[in-house]
Amino acid sequence: MSVFAGEMAEMEWKRRGKNPRSVIFVVLIISTLSFVSSMEDKCSACNTIADEIEIELSNPVDSKGQFEGKLIDYRNSEQTIVELLDNLCEKMQDHTLEKLDTGEEIWVRVHDWDNLPAGKDKQEAQVYSKNISSFCTRLLEETKDELTNLIKGSVLKPGQISKALCQNFSKHCDDSDDYDDDYMDDEL
Repeated sequence: MSVFAGEMAEMEWKRRGKNPRSVIFVVLIISTLSFVSSMEDKCSACNTIADEIEIELSNPVDSKGQFEGKLIDYRNSEQTIVELLDNLCEKMQDHTLEKLDTGEEIWVRVHDWDNLPAGKDKQEAQVYSKNISSFCTRLLEETKDELTNLIKGSVLKPGQISKALCQNFSKHCDDSDDYDDDYMDDEL
């Protein structure tokens, strides 16, 4: 009888144009969006975005130690800086939130979405990747001018973008936040 009642309830939802699975999906999304609401999570996400900017600015080398592409002096090209920042948030979709055994959560880069570690939920990981990408878009909308001027106007030291973007410009972190900038070594 309870199976029949469940089927009747599902048919009623469908009759009204609603799907009970879509309600569960919406609840899942809303609950995962709450992670960005606390200052600590915004700080961590901001620092991850700043690290990605620093990587882009450093002209990464390939596996043979050769520079990929051409060397770019960002101080002389505002257009190049704007292009870098415009493409950044799309690249942030290659990141997800990883929960460590200690309970700490860190952002990591995903190299292969089809080959995640055992026990890692792909759908949940992709929701986090969309969240950090959306957060990146909002963050850069608020800080793009200041960030462009910083990159264009100085020789940057490691960590300077993170401090400027996350403490000075956006105020997502404060001086007491202890951020581990070695996160980029962590990958899935």
